Amino acid sequence: MSLKPAVAIHRRISEIGREAWDACAGPDNPFVAFDFLDALEESGSVGDHTGWAPHHITVEDEEGRVAAAMPLYLKSHSQGEYVFDWSWADAYEKAGGRYYPKLQCASPFSPVTGPRMLVRPDVDPDEGRRMLLGGALTLCERLGASSLHVTFPNEEDWAFLGAAGLLQRQDQQYHWFNRDYADFDAFLAALSSGRRKTVKRERRLAQAAVDEIVALTGADLTEDHWDAFYGFYMDTGGRKWGRPYLNRAFFSLLGERMADRVMLIMARRDGRWIAGALNLIGGDCLIGRNWGCVEDVPFLHFELCYYQAIEHAIRLGLGRVEAGAQGQHKIARGYLPAPVYSAHWIADPALREPVRRYLDQERAAVRQEMDWLAEEYSPFKAEG
Repeated sequence: MSLKPAVAIHRRISEIGREAWDACAGPDNPFVAFDFLDALEESGSVGDHTGWAPHHITVEDEEGRVAAAMPLYLKSHSQGEYVFDWSWADAYEKAGGRYYPKLQCASPFSPVTGPRMLVRPDVDPDEGRRMLLGGALTLCERLGASSLHVTFPNEEDWAFLGAAGLLQRQDQQYHWFNRDYADFDAFLAALSSGRRKTVKRERRLAQAAVDEIVALTGADLTEDHWDAFYGFYMDTGGRKWGRPYLNRAFFSLLGERMADRVMLIMARRDGRWIAGALNLIGGDCLIGRNWGCVEDVPFLHFELCYYQAIEHAIRLGLGRVEAGAQGQHKIARGYLPAPVYSAHWIADPALREPVRRYLDQERAAVRQEMDWLAEEYSPFKAEG
């Protein structure tokens, strides 16, 4: 399928439309789905006033249908990205450069690996990627942006971008992998004796401290649940970031449009909701996104975010759980180091070259640390 030798820029994803966008994005990753990205824009969580100004790119085939797409934003800051480049910006601006604006190819506020260069299945993937990347770099030049950053791409996109000359960065998260466990007890049996006892104890204490824990999805989700969860989100986000990124309207739109892909795990005590964890269901993955509480209950965070997620992933036959950014404490609870990626194009060689040298060293250090953590701190029984 041949492509037209031009790209289009869209200031709203609604200009592209659900059918055309999702034909490129595919069904497996909810964070690049039209409904998720459109909910961010329609709610006002994303937009020019937030420093995330949509500049989505599309490429058409010869029949005029969207053949490839890229979620792209013009950024005036580096917040909400989870791949930290503040030191690059600071060094460049101290040297007299202007780091912002920059272009960001991402799912906003979502440190979740997935496709970033979205190509329809009947289109040559490399041709689609070449067109999208060329369009993004041309847009950088036209807008006077210092750089292009593609954050949390899948490994295929990352490899393509590296071969195209972008600087490659690697970091790590902690993911749980389903080894065909029949149930949570089977997972426990795979742990060392000490870790198994600790997990059982943490679950027992957390569950005893609340009246009930429920997992809500689909039609079971109500505005009352979202009201409660938004309170948790605002409390946690206010302490972590100062200003939470998502507004209340976003959660209503998420529940309205993607309820079947949402799993909201909530805990109640004395007649009121006191804590919750928001997950989205992918093609082969349960993806933990936000957590919050209004009462401090020992081990309840572990129960709702990690252990309940494992239970439901096993029940749904999913291959893994992604529990979000950071947190070596996750290793002791069955979540092992897993690589995550980003790729970076920087226009000015005076900044590009020192960043390149730094990333070469950083990648080696990250791989070494991942190997060391998995070997020294794995909670699983030794094989053989």
